[in-house]
Amino acid sequence: MSHRFSPWGVQAAATIGANLLFSAAALAAPAAGSGGVPAMYATQAEAEKAAKLHFNCTGAHRMGNQWMPCTEHGDGQGSGPSH
Repeated sequence: MSHRFSPWGVQAAATIGANLLFSAAALAAPAAGSGGVPAMYATQAEAEKAAKLHFNCTGAHRMGNQWMPCTEHGDGQGSGPSH
């Protein structure tokens, strides 16, 4: 039994893969001008500032090599997006 790949199948797989990649990128950072508030910051000071301004909490916690607002994950109850 031989397997044959149709050009349509290869193109469809590439399109699906590209759509998943772009969807993941959109989740990682808000679009420019979208008014979204990021949940990940490069420094602890940036995350602490965002905690007060957008997440109605204080402090920050490390998430991998970045920082997130609030002393504990899931504490934010403010106007920003949940994460």
